[in-house]
Amino acid sequence: MTDREILPSSVRPRHYSLAIYDLNFTEFTYKGAVKIDVDVVGPAPVSEILLNARELTISEAGISLELSKTSAEIKVTDIAVDEKSEIVTLSLSETLPVEATRVSITIAFAGMLNNKMAGFYRSKYTDSNGQEAYMYSTQFEATDARRAFPCFDEPALKATFDFSITVPEQWTAISNMPEVSSKPPEDGKKKGVADTKLKTVTFATTPIMSTYLLAWACGDFEYIEAFTDRLYNGKKVPVRVYTTKGIVKQGEFALENAYKIVDYFSEIFDIDYVLPKVDLLAVHEFSHGAMENWGLITYRTTALLFDPETSDSRYKNRVAYVVAHELAHQWFGNLVTMEWWSELWLNEGFATWVGWLAIDYLYPDWDVFAVFVSESLQGALNLDSLRQSHPIEVPVKSALDIDQIFDAISYLKGASSIRMISSHIGVKTFLKGVSNYLRQHAYGNATTKDLWNAVGEESGINVNAIMDDWITKIGFPVVTVIESTAGVTLRQDRFLSSGDATIEENQTSWWIPLGIYTDGGSASAYSGVSSFSSRETILAGLGPDDFYKLNRNQIGVYRVNYPPERLAKLGLAKDMLAITDKVGLIADASAMALAGLGSTTGLLGFLDGLKGEESYVVWSEIVSRLSSLRSAIFEQPDEVKSRLDTFTRSLVSPAVKKLGWEFKDDEDYLTSQLRSLLIGTAGAAGDAEVIAEARSKFAKYIAGDTTAIHPNLRGAVFSIVLAHDEGTDQEAVATYDAILKEVLQPTSVDGKEIALTALGKSKRPELIKRTLELILSGKVAVQDLHTPASSLSANGAARWDLWRYIKTNWTEIHALMSGNMVILDRFVRISISRFSSQEAWDDIKSFFEDKDTHGFERSVGQALDIVGSFARWIERDSRAVGQWLKERGY
Repeated sequence: MTDREILPSSVRPRHYSLAIYDLNFTEFTYKGAVKIDVDVVGPAPVSEILLNARELTISEAGISLELSKTSAEIKVTDIAVDEKSEIVTLSLSETLPVEATRVSITIAFAGMLNNKMAGFYRSKYTDSNGQEAYMYSTQFEATDARRAFPCFDEPALKATFDFSITVPEQWTAISNMPEVSSKPPEDGKKKGVADTKLKTVTFATTPIMSTYLLAWACGDFEYIEAFTDRLYNGKKVPVRVYTTKGIVKQGEFALENAYKIVDYFSEIFDIDYVLPKVDLLAVHEFSHGAMENWGLITYRTTALLFDPETSDSRYKNRVAYVVAHELAHQWFGNLVTMEWWSELWLNEGFATWVGWLAIDYLYPDWDVFAVFVSESLQGALNLDSLRQSHPIEVPVKSALDIDQIFDAISYLKGASSIRMISSHIGVKTFLKGVSNYLRQHAYGNATTKDLWNAVGEESGINVNAIMDDWITKIGFPVVTVIESTAGVTLRQDRFLSSGDATIEENQTSWWIPLGIYTDGGSASAYSGVSSFSSRETILAGLGPDDFYKLNRNQIGVYRVNYPPERLAKLGLAKDMLAITDKVGLIADASAMALAGLGSTTGLLGFLDGLKGEESYVVWSEIVSRLSSLRSAIFEQPDEVKSRLDTFTRSLVSPAVKKLGWEFKDDEDYLTSQLRSLLIGTAGAAGDAEVIAEARSKFAKYIAGDTTAIHPNLRGAVFSIVLAHDEGTDQEAVATYDAILKEVLQPTSVDGKEIALTALGKSKRPELIKRTLELILSGKVAVQDLHTPASSLSANGAARWDLWRYIKTNWTEIHALMSGNMVILDRFVRISISRFSSQEAWDDIKSFFEDKDTHGFERSVGQALDIVGSFARWIERDSRAVGQWLKERGY
């Protein structure tokens, strides 16, 4: 196809036999041999074979074939590697006959056990004896199977796999399928290590699947095990959590969820889990959150491990959800795979939505879909309000460009769109359509239209027609509400955070489910329009005196711009609103203020009316929006910043006093999260009592009383004592060093992340400098470098220092992170998106103009969009905000 850079279709893989051996743990190298059975599909005579390879040395290759009565060999006359395209060309001494019944490509190769978290790589960790050690595992999505072995590395080129690996005898080796044998290698001991006993572990043949889902790992592992409640082919499926030795007990919470979720998905998809086992592996260095390799799912440690004694309980939510998300992929992505990377959302959007569905089933008291509205839906809308956003289904010409769309559009807008259509037709009906889709395309590849067709056939609704614009067009609408005595007029336009969509950018008319909520009394004359797809519609029978709200439960993927009077009325009627509706009103009002379609003072007035709120989710949205404003005014006069801090304290400090600092044994999950959120917010805003209490607890903690700070409050306390450090230089350094120790020698699985975040909160120039120096020090794993960058970027006192550090050390930063563009892209985006001035916009644009930004150019463009919007917001509203706060005595 001309719109994609893909391998020629002249041959297609059918089966791989892959062996990995001669692992060298000093030079970090290995050797391998792969035999690929292919089908010759022509139509032209095939005189060369193209496949993918990256950072591999291919020593020899050969072709064998079988005709009806004979077998033959064809010589490979040349092996040419194109490093840029990552394609190796095998030139043949003669053409492949189409009538051959079996053609096999045999390749001997060597590779690197790299430290880039891609391909077959090494992860450093400290073992239970305090010694430095390594584990080895794979990460192939999107296009890094080719880093581990030569292959046809495209999602539609599915095949079956036989795999074996030779490892030290005392180690554990795992792969997608169960082990079928373990015995001494045929060629004796490992070369150069005469006293190392080895074993070759061979695994069962996989189902037909894409290369990016193949996986293996080896190291000094242990595991815990549970079994599904349901029977699969007459047996319960074993579910295991693997870790390096000494920490496996921290996998109990994940395991408890995993086996239940396998059963849950088997039931709601009406398709049994198809593999004979499920393994979940904690990997010490990991670029993503997790990876859904079929039957061997790999995780960042903080996404799989949880210690109820030492972990912050907010990580429970993360672990449960990420486990569910990756298990959803075992059906949606693995059993049925998107045809090409442009439809990545089919994998990720669905797994995101159904992952939350599973957690809502297991933990109904967590109110996860309210959290979804606050975090996932808003994350999607925030990114999609930028000019540099992209459609859910985004053209991808080369697989090398795929990493940049593993973002909030593919995951969160995709999930939000599925939530919207499934709510419209009914979740049960939608899931039945999904089941039909999975059955129709099992072990194959499919497209977005295939999914919509299956759901449409089940529901009797033309889902393709109503969802096409949502999937293929960039952006989303804002519905502007115009009230008059004739009724309520609704107009849809594309929403941009910059507030200046052009005529050309405003061509789409989306199908919009209205979800109108009335009180059923004063609005009884309303005629009941349920959706519209025109530019405008009128709701006859609704008037200025009626109570109504659009987009009930925030099911629709759009924002609403109410007249100021209506927003005020909704604020007064807050007790009639669901948590999701309160969150939506806060988020929409904030977005309107940013875009200049509403006022920031109106937003503050609305927030002021929510002081008595008790919901964690609503408070989370209030704090998020206030934090954006407080961050954006970081270069405004101190008086304005001080008044906004006072306003923030007026909201949160009474709630802190009501909740207190003590966690109760029978306390529900959301209340414990609320306490942590409010204490952290009050402390950041300068609440003297909170700061004093944080200092008192921290002093006891570093004196040896590890119970002085509840695990849920470590992040808040650490951040508060560093951000409000008023002691001597020596005392400040001692505080910093105590928290840095938790980074270097963590006492909990989440301790490093929490401490790294806290270090970025200091306002002292010398301590900001020390945190910056951690980036290139080698003391912090590359996978974690975005964490201090995020904290420094959020710190108005450190933001410019971080940017100057990046500019000064760009060559070294690029070299360190560009081996895995996911890492560099995330680091750059997080570091530069918080500015709010034209000066910063100009400086960022100028710096990157002469740089090679391939692999993160979209994020640079998006960051510039954000900075530009924030700059115009502050220029337009900061004076009015200061005046509003002053007039009200803040």
